Amino acid sequence: MRTRFLVSEVGIGLRRNVTMTFAVIVTTAISLSLLGIGLLANAQVGAMKDYWYDKIEVSIFLCSSLSESPSCSGGIVTSGQRLEIQQEIQDMPSVESVFYESQSQAFARFQERFKGSAIAQNVTVDQLPESFRVKLKDPTQFAVIVSAFTGRPGVDVVQDQRSILEKFFKLLEVLRNGALLVGLASVLTAAMLISNTLRIAAFNRRRETGVMKLVGASSWSIQLPFLLEGIISAIIGWGLATGLLAALKSVVDTKVAPLLTFTKFFSWNEVWVASGYLLGTGLLVSTVASVITLRRYLKV
Repeated sequence: MRTRFLVSEVGIGLRRNVTMTFAVIVTTAISLSLLGIGLLANAQVGAMKDYWYDKIEVSIFLCSSLSESPSCSGGIVTSGQRLEIQQEIQDMPSVESVFYESQSQAFARFQERFKGSAIAQNVTVDQLPESFRVKLKDPTQFAVIVSAFTGRPGVDVVQDQRSILEKFFKLLEVLRNGALLVGLASVLTAAMLISNTLRIAAFNRRRETGVMKLVGASSWSIQLPFLLEGIISAIIGWGLATGLLAALKSVVDTKVAPLLTFTKFFSWNEVWVASGYLLGTGLLVSTVASVITLRRYLKV
């Protein structure tokens, strides 16, 4: 009987405030979706870091006819310098592999990359430097290579790809943090709307709650239907938000990933993990907002 009465009271409350309930559900769905997008953005940054940092190389460009660095004051790198540099790289314990790229190979790669561009027609073989592409066992140890070969005779520039990627990832992290802040602000907005909805519901049913108190109902039994109304609205909003995140993942897999094959994207596992966080956040925000509102405005 108590369970049937509780379900009846919750149903009555949701029907009486159908407009406000709908507004709570939509607001909760949007706010949780924005927060979920922030979480997936965080997962995407992590996936891209794992993918690209594993492929990071240190490029050691050798002196060419166009080099202007002090280490190239002696002219073009000699065969002896080249062999000495290569041997020293191979003997370093932090190095996983070394690839030598000649000027002709660099020219062919340049022409392929800028095919159809005017710049490709104005570059000759002797203008491109030969280089060593060094892949490290631990990409974080790039400083060892940089310090060992920077300024060495025959070496023009030591370029670490990590420094280029760091700028890109810092931009992504700014966008991620912005998405998370917008999501959290939206969740707080949903909490205020839930609080306002329960406040109106408590005012409209003040006579019923007064009668229940007179016949001996406990404060908990009077407040529980209101609390469940907020929780049910939050769960429905969470379900819609999860559907939106799943739709976003499907679009990424079918439309975006085939076009951007040079990187990795977040997996379905990240979607379900984010959904779990959203459920916990929705329940927590709804419960806290409901309890505070009921204690303040539902006088029982």
